[in-house]
Formats: sequence, structure tokens, C-alpha cells
Amino acid sequence: MTNTASALPGQETLLASWDALARISAGARLVRSAAATAAVFPSWAPLNNAILVTGNDGDAADAAIELTGVYADAGVDGWALWVPSAAANLDDPDVVQRVVGFRRDTTTLVMQASLPPGLQSHDGVVRASIAEAARAGDEPVPFTDLGQPDPEPGLAAWVMVHSNVAVAGTWSFLHERDCGIYAVGTVPGWRRRGLARSLVEHVLADARRRGARTATLQSTRIAQQLYQSLGFEPAGRYEEWVSG
Repeated sequence: MTNTASALPGQETLLASWDALARISAGARLVRSAAATAAVFPSWAPLNNAILVTGNDGDAADAAIELTGVYADAGVDGWALWVPSAAANLDDPDVVQRVVGFRRDTTTLVMQASLPPGLQSHDGVVRASIAEAARAGDEPVPFTDLGQPDPEPGLAAWVMVHSNVAVAGTWSFLHERDCGIYAVGTVPGWRRRGLARSLVEHVLADARRRGARTATLQSTRIAQQLYQSLGFEPAGRYEEWVSG
């Protein structure tokens, strides 16, 4: 089966963000081949992902063979292969049916929004280091542990603080006039209070002030309604396969 989606909205922003993150992560790099672009992060497991150039069985097989050795040489035990699809919902049939040595994992919906004037900033949202913003999506982080913002141009990490504790986090990357938003998370026990929505709107407002006119992100099924309330619309998806 073939697929016409070769570069989904926000894909160049995503790849540029990986490249920026690699410059501040020990031993990290991007590997580009005819079949895929791979992020190799020996010290940051969630970022070990590769995006196919086109979504089809042949490219998936070629990428799996080629990149398995690349990740092994870097000491990375597990990684994910992302297959781009033009499908704008989470229920369409898969583009790729089988990848030897991999198992089918999650599907994320690519969503895109135009950034209108009038987006609101929110009290309690502050800058942090990317590492601590990612942590704040899983567990409470004391304000004193948030660290300094990373100096890499375009990268920004954000947390929502309540009572001197960060309880939600995300990070963003500004690439040309598009802002990519990544790893939005809220600490269990603080969910369903509108914190993630306020956090993302704050990031969008900041991005517009810095010149962005669109924003892109990847959504799970459970978060889709939240992002739609902020003007995001489905624009494709990634079908993810994990090694091992």
C-alpha cells in the first residue's frame, strides 16, 4: 500500500526541534537517509524516533534494517519508527501492515492551527528548563528545581505553577513562522482543571508575539477535544512502530 503524505504539517518544525535538542544533549544527532530521518538520543529515551520519508511498506522495511544498526551503535536499546499518513482521523486503516522486528504501537494525530490575535497569557505559566518541564508533566516539581531556560535559539520550555509547585509542562520550538508544541502533560491529580488548556494558550500567545502564525502538534485521542477548542484541526497522523 502506498501513501501520498510525505511531509505532514509541522514535520519540518519537528525535525528542526530535534536538531536543536541534539545540540544540547550529550551524544545526540540526527541521521538522514533516503528512507528516513532519525533522532538518536542516547541520554533521552523518548526522543529516539525516526520518521519515514514516505509511508509505504518498502520504505519501512529499508528504514528498519538501516537504522537498527545506527541505534545499536549509539547504545540505544529501543526506538520508534513513525509512518506518515494523510488520514486525518485515528480510525482509518494503517498505511504499513508489517515491519519485521517491530510491533505496532500508538497513533498520534497531527493537528494544525492558525494563530489569531487576542490569545491570552495566563498567570502561573513560567519558563523552565526542558528537562524539568518534561518532568512536570508526570510529577510535581518544586519551583526551586525548575532550572534556567535552555539557551538554544527557538527552544522554550514552560510550566504551570500552583503554590510554588509546577504541575503541568510542555516545550515548544519556533521554526520560521510555525510553532511546534510538544510533550504537553499534567500531573495526575491536577488533571481536568483546565491547566493544560491555559498552558498551551499561553505558549501560543507567546509564539504569536514572536512572529509565529501557525502552530502544530501531535495529539492522542483523549487530548483531541482540548486542542480543537483552541482552534487546532486534524491534518494527518503518524502510525508508530516500536522495536523489539
